[in-house]
Amino acid sequence: MADFTMPSLGADMDEGTLVEWLVGPGDAVTKGDVVAVVETAKSTIEVECFDSGTVGALLVDPGTTVPVGTRMAVINTETEPPAAVPAPAPAPAPAPAPAPAPAKQPTAAASELQASPGRTTTGGGDAVSTPLVRHLAQRKGIDLSSVHGSGKGGRITRSDVEHAPADGPHRVKASPLARRLAQSSGIDLSALRGTGQGGTIRADDVRAATAGPPARTVESHAQARPSSATAEPAYPARAAIAALMSRANREIPHYYLSTKIDLAVAMAWMRDRNADRPVAERLVPAALLLKSVALAARQVPELNGYWKDEAFLPSHTVRLGVAVSLRGGGLVAPALTDADTMPLPELMATLKGLVSRARGGRLRASETADPTLTVTNLGDQGVEAVFGVIYPPQVALVGLGRVIEQPVAVNGMLTVHPTVTATLSADHRASDGATGARFLTSIDRLLQRPEEL
Repeated sequence: MADFTMPSLGADMDEGTLVEWLVGPGDAVTKGDVVAVVETAKSTIEVECFDSGTVGALLVDPGTTVPVGTRMAVINTETEPPAAVPAPAPAPAPAPAPAPAPAKQPTAAASELQASPGRTTTGGGDAVSTPLVRHLAQRKGIDLSSVHGSGKGGRITRSDVEHAPADGPHRVKASPLARRLAQSSGIDLSALRGTGQGGTIRADDVRAATAGPPARTVESHAQARPSSATAEPAYPARAAIAALMSRANREIPHYYLSTKIDLAVAMAWMRDRNADRPVAERLVPAALLLKSVALAARQVPELNGYWKDEAFLPSHTVRLGVAVSLRGGGLVAPALTDADTMPLPELMATLKGLVSRARGGRLRASETADPTLTVTNLGDQGVEAVFGVIYPPQVALVGLGRVIEQPVAVNGMLTVHPTVTATLSADHRASDGATGARFLTSIDRLLQRPEEL
């Protein structure tokens, strides 16, 4: 028997709110299955199960906020075949009045899917979906009974939901918990202003509306006049970032280094590689830069790890965090696991998927586990150099700017080459300037030999 607990989805997370269970008692689960949706101060995360077995009991109700490490469910891990789980077999219905023979319509495939744990039928019984698909449909405002399933036996897949039109053109964006609270409280969601990503209405917005507006005073007529001095409170994601960065600046003795890197060789090599590739699979400079940072982290392990309990703990793997700005404001830094061993095409594909899921609020817990080193790249915003704040408990952060054409001296001749400014913010408790210089030099050296990336 194993416990499913509220995971830590970042160094700044102390508690989380259970939005929805995607499984129920008796459902069979395997390691890596998404079983719950948890809301943090920054975003909504799909949480996977770390054990295989059968869901025994759900100990926390949706809408409950609990500290990290709290037991949320029990997983029975006995090595028994899934068939041992009592699936709700159709009860032998008492023979009704003699029905016409053609009434035998359910197919074998449909009955098999109906008995499968974790899947339900919608509408007339011919549309089958998994809990995760139902959660996505609810978030997008899609009626599953109107979706044609492209999976086996008419099963509705994640792709079907993502490509299906929403129920209404003006559907209000709100979390599932916020919708339930609004329905029970009689609150009109369209009248609320969301503080979540992209204006999404969160549970706290509904609770604030339920509490009612502040008492009106005799000076209420002054509210009709616009005021430029009105300050809006920071939304939860911004407040969480502010608290963590304030702590980092206060506790971490930063030192900063920067260097300009000549990308002429790397860009020429990339153009040659892209010549025979389809447009969708072509490499971009960001892929080369990220891979060089990951390899440099392996070569200079003093910057790849965590500062915990007044000591540096090196990591044996490179989990490269990539700072992603969210459309509604704020940022998250999901991790590229084993980025140092990924081939460039795989790194490109993984990065695209990671950024898409981050901005769509579909990150998984395994993708938000603490990176060992974070990269922030503001080159696409036109910034030439960025000096970031270290994300604790990490001990370094790499900043990458815009690739620009600059004059450089080559063999005594002045020419123009593409260059990029790479910066390093590092923790002086774990390393010193000589170590940081060695790290930046490693990145430069790797980019001069792109065929080794």
